[in-house]
Amino acid sequence: MKKNWKLFLIIGIIILLLGASAIISSLAGKVPSNDISVTGNTAGNLNNGGLYAESNGKVYFSNAYDNGCLYSMNSDETEFEKLSTNQVNSINVGGNFLYYYMDSSGGGTGLGYVVRTYGVYRSKLNGNDTKCLDRNAAVTMQLVGDYVYYQRYNNKDFTKFYKVKTDKSENELVSDIIINPAACYNGVIYFNGTEENHYLYSLDTRTDSISTVFEGNLWYPAYNAGYIYYMDVSSNYRLCRYSLYENTVEILTNDRVDTFNVGDSYIYYQRNSATDPALMRMRLDGSEPEVVASGNYTNINLTSTYAYFNAFGSDVPVYHTPVNGPVNVTTFTAAMDAVEK
Repeated sequence: MKKNWKLFLIIGIIILLLGASAIISSLAGKVPSNDISVTGNTAGNLNNGGLYAESNGKVYFSNAYDNGCLYSMNSDETEFEKLSTNQVNSINVGGNFLYYYMDSSGGGTGLGYVVRTYGVYRSKLNGNDTKCLDRNAAVTMQLVGDYVYYQRYNNKDFTKFYKVKTDKSENELVSDIIINPAACYNGVIYFNGTEENHYLYSLDTRTDSISTVFEGNLWYPAYNAGYIYYMDVSSNYRLCRYSLYENTVEILTNDRVDTFNVGDSYIYYQRNSATDPALMRMRLDGSEPEVVASGNYTNINLTSTYAYFNAFGSDVPVYHTPVNGPVNVTTFTAAMDAVEK
């Protein structure tokens, strides 16, 4: 009888330990809820590939010197760390997690890369515990609160607008129309029409309802401090801004613009010109325009410290300049050195 009592005790302890282990494991894998105001990246970065995203002094970026693999660094370009061996873009960061589009066809070599792996992924900030949220191609994606909104593409449905919950518990169609979710503020996505018109619309992610905001003719809207910055399609893609509070439009430059990114103090944009193309920057109100670099550039991504870009048609070298200080364009050699280490 005494032996049976000991056996029952041991079995009970084992059951308790297994139960505790299961609870701990479940809690460790749980994705904490985000406030509705949380967004994963800026519209300007996402519209330029989403190659850089910043949070709490850390920058998570697609390293062009290493086939676009995911890296992290401090905002001052110190303490580099490689987080994945696959190519990433449309990087978002929120809470303790990263969200990005990953495609193994662009990163790594050898037998392990014969089979292509791609889709919307989530990982911890250190790159661990990678989880696929949707194994479909995605164009642009934005973290909004507890959901990732994204343009999903496959050969059957083509491009549709979806959302997936950060813990993968929900994945649903939001709209049949093509919506770019890059511009978002306080749970509201601002986007331009792509079919019947190019009006400015809003999608409130609390209800996923769509409203017309401004009957303009615009492209690539970006929210900043109560303004929507955009390319004016009807006037040779010049850069303008629309006040959400005053319902007014300001012309910021008459230059034809190929791409742009709005920071805290400056707008960086590529001036389209047959004779004098250049990467430019100007104040948020359009004042003090200046040349950053002559020539044609793309993938303009901004962090709190630097503006990053590369020449059109060439991923490397990557250039950078202080985002707010005097223009001083140099190559981003630290990212190349990090690969060699």
